[in-house]
Amino acid sequence: MQLKLKGKGVIVTGGSRGIGLSIAEGFAAEGANVSICARDPIALEAARVQLSAHGSIVHAQSCDVSDANALEHYLSAACEALGTLNVLVNNPSGFGRGDDEEGWQKSIDIDLMASVRGSWHAAPQIEKAGGGAIIHISSISGLTHSQRTPPYGAIKAALNQYTKTQAIDLAPRGIRVNAIAPGSIYFEGGLWAQAERENRPLYDSILAGIPSGRFGTPQEVAELAVFLGSDAGRWITGQTIAVDGGQML
Repeated sequence: MQLKLKGKGVIVTGGSRGIGLSIAEGFAAEGANVSICARDPIALEAARVQLSAHGSIVHAQSCDVSDANALEHYLSAACEALGTLNVLVNNPSGFGRGDDEEGWQKSIDIDLMASVRGSWHAAPQIEKAGGGAIIHISSISGLTHSQRTPPYGAIKAALNQYTKTQAIDLAPRGIRVNAIAPGSIYFEGGLWAQAERENRPLYDSILAGIPSGRFGTPQEVAELAVFLGSDAGRWITGQTIAVDGGQML
């Protein structure tokens, strides 16, 4: 399949590790020019070097996406560095766990409002480029109950709903909007790698509930994101697609 992404401009927020880095690398491997942001400058620089191996333009800048001014500054710099913007991937999560003020505020500021604000800034640039895609990284926690992480699940559900509204609003401007809802994804430094070491009963119980018999990988999420951001996904919009090996079943 020819994805025709060479020279396209792609922004991936939260792109220094895990799912975000895999998505950025997936686009870079297809010839797209990529910008990533993250809070940790050391991880960000390592990601920049890794992505640069694909030979396309790579822009990286430290940014706390929960800070509206910092996010706007980053997105402006990214668009300038890339020259054109065709795809925005809103990836970071605050992983709000506790049913308390802190848990809810993290989820609202990072999972929801950073995606909303990012879309506000990106949509005119994508339209100017002739159209493209906005992709939100949601979670299967937003498709069912989220007993261990109430704010995380509720805010991801809000993001899924917003995806549908955006898809309708932005379709006349040539912009497709979709959400990807990963199941439990394992990578070094991630939540499930931590649980494997520190909370083995939880790790084992989640693994037992995945019909495919294993955790997912960041690459398996990235492959869908790259497809949705390409012309091959041109007739898909307003969808929340689970990537979970049957975990929701």
